[in-house]
Amino acid sequence: MSAVLQRPDTAPAPPPLRNRGATPLRVGVATIWLSIIVLLPLAAIGWQATGGGWDAFWNAVTANAALASFRVTLTIAAGVTLLNTAFGLLVAWVLTRDDFVGKRLVNSVIDLPFALPTIVASLVMLALYGPASPVNIHLQHTQWGVGVALLFVTLPFVVRSVQPVLLELDRETEEAAASLGANNPTIFTRVVLPALLPALLSGAGLAFSRAIGEFGSVVLIGGAVPGETEVSSQWIRTLIENDDRTGAAAVSIVLLLISFLVLLVLRVIGSRAAKREAQQG
Repeated sequence: MSAVLQRPDTAPAPPPLRNRGATPLRVGVATIWLSIIVLLPLAAIGWQATGGGWDAFWNAVTANAALASFRVTLTIAAGVTLLNTAFGLLVAWVLTRDDFVGKRLVNSVIDLPFALPTIVASLVMLALYGPASPVNIHLQHTQWGVGVALLFVTLPFVVRSVQPVLLELDRETEEAAASLGANNPTIFTRVVLPALLPALLSGAGLAFSRAIGEFGSVVLIGGAVPGETEVSSQWIRTLIENDDRTGAAAVSIVLLLISFLVLLVLRVIGSRAAKREAQQG
């Protein structure tokens, strides 16, 4: 009987994994696939951007039209990211902590911008805010129209980044803070927000990167008015139509670098915040 009922601390150890020798093979396959899908295209566009020399590259990215498109793109993308960071957190909080009729439907609608073709999103925005607007709001050929379109396509990045963390968050810590007399704003800023910060920054970075590279959802509602609603992706298309592929590649490289730097900075800040939270915990 004692041979059958063993104590947990005397149970035999699980057998060692036998597939550890395949790790180099897995790493090699993953590296090759990453190189084919990501690194080779990036190398190709970098080669094309510098094909005419550094002077041609500099002239392309400092042209008046290019600078105007950068200004429009970065200004609207920054505003959209800030708004969606705040309201994306609110939506994720409601979906996680509150119960209401139609919650599952709302949770499914959040993913709609992921599945909807971006040109369809532009058609929707044009039908809603165009010349024949049923709500009498006319945003076509305005920066507000571009901003609304970008809000639509970038909201899911913040919600889906924050929602899993909220689901796994320890509620006992919040209850302990409440029992000590902390009010709701204090509990949120001192207990909840530090734990959410890495995920929130990650979602904001993804939303910003998507916003500065977006094309389909703004093509109709924005109208590509130079200096007003023409974002960099539309200026790139104009360069390609004018057979200036080197200039188009140069502008694309600038957008890639901006996106990479923003993601890197936010990732570093989020990692430091996570380490600080772990040490305090």
